[in-house]
Amino acid sequence: MSIVLRPHHLLCTQGYSGKGYDNDFVAHMTDVVHQLRDVPGTTIRLTFSTDTLCSCCPNKLGEDLCDTQEKVKRYDAKTVEYFGLEEKEYVYQDLICAIDAKATPEILADICRDCCWFPVSACCKNICEGRYVK
Repeated sequence: MSIVLRPHHLLCTQGYSGKGYDNDFVAHMTDVVHQLRDVPGTTIRLTFSTDTLCSCCPNKLGEDLCDTQEKVKRYDAKTVEYFGLEEKEYVYQDLICAIDAKATPEILADICRDCCWFPVSACCKNICEGRYVK
């Protein structure tokens, strides 16, 4: 079974370090990120809507509806544009390897600059150094 991810969450899963909106979100995110990072061959289905991680997010208002909708859709659109993504299945680590090979601090700042987690996470460092590429 594939894990469903929206485009910008491909970046978030690389920078995640155990912090989140609340305890339920953190527990769920930790489980999903563990699977993605540590189980070779894990498949994801990329969606341009709400995903597995959104299911426990307190900002989710409904299917494909977030209380920061414009910002989330902008993150997704820029991620798709920079990395040439399509709504389909991928092997997570193969896709992360391709993204990390193209990512620069400038690209990540353009995508994520107004994300509340960007200044306090390891996203840029982990992605630009290819930390989770096995």
